[in-house]
Amino acid sequence: MSLSIGIVGLPNVGKSTLFNALTKKQVPAENYPFCTIDPSVGVVAVPDERLGKLSEFSQSAKTIPAAVEFVDIAGLVAGAAKGEGLGNKFLSHIREVDAIAQVVRVFQDPNVIHVANKVDPLNDVEVINLELILADAEMIAHRLSSLSRDARQGVKEAVAEEAALKKAAGALEQGKLARTLEYTVEERVWLKPNNLLTMKPILYVLNTSQANENVKVEPSQLGGSGVMVTVDPIFESGFNDLIKVSYQLLGLITYFTTGPDETRAWTIKKGWKAPEAGTAIHTDFKTKFIRAEVIWWEDFLKKGRPRTEGKEYVVKDGDVIEFKI
Repeated sequence: MSLSIGIVGLPNVGKSTLFNALTKKQVPAENYPFCTIDPSVGVVAVPDERLGKLSEFSQSAKTIPAAVEFVDIAGLVAGAAKGEGLGNKFLSHIREVDAIAQVVRVFQDPNVIHVANKVDPLNDVEVINLELILADAEMIAHRLSSLSRDARQGVKEAVAEEAALKKAAGALEQGKLARTLEYTVEERVWLKPNNLLTMKPILYVLNTSQANENVKVEPSQLGGSGVMVTVDPIFESGFNDLIKVSYQLLGLITYFTTGPDETRAWTIKKGWKAPEAGTAIHTDFKTKFIRAEVIWWEDFLKKGRPRTEGKEYVVKDGDVIEFKI
């Protein structure tokens, strides 16, 4: 399963430095705006001590971790939704990722310029969120215009999509991210193809490199629109938390297969049943599924016996599974 997180933020907040440190893949990180033109992609292993223990127990020849894909996206500036800077191009890159990691500068350094000439984390968050809101508002307006004729004629699909979009637009008009509202399952179905920026999960990454202790950001100040983690790209601290939280932000869990040849962590969506989870290994596992031999990873290490599960079994994070087809 390939799911990606876009690293975004204002210029010079430490996006590319974070990306480089996370992935060890070098992209430009010089001290000037727009040094990153095209998004760079890096695949990062998800830290998981369970994998190593299982591999050691099974004396596996190979150990393959779960992974998260990070995309380094160039800095946004105020007015991006209207084409300022390289705005439109960057906003399109954000639409292509599954979640957003918004890097917020907390550190003070006179040698690293700030586009607003001052370090104000909450203002930076507001600037980025506003650009996402404006971009979505414009996109929704265009989509509603194209739907209007069919909706007036009572076409069921058009009426349903129009209602969902108008609901999201209501949040945007109040300066809120669309994801802050509650939606029915049907509404989410109609919103999904529109790929709204403000519906994507958001992780606020506070870059505290050389931090000024007087600058504080509390999760409550972010309005409940996302989760928060603190990192220091210079000293490479907080990265494991960032990767793990990013994995969880995407609604992902891990199950394992293990044996002498390899121990592997498989990535699936939380809530998947056994046949669907098997597709992480091979698509045939869903249609040819017979049963699954399942055991909790700690019980496996204790040489416990697996139990047999059928098609309705919901796979849990930490399961060790052998699929029978």
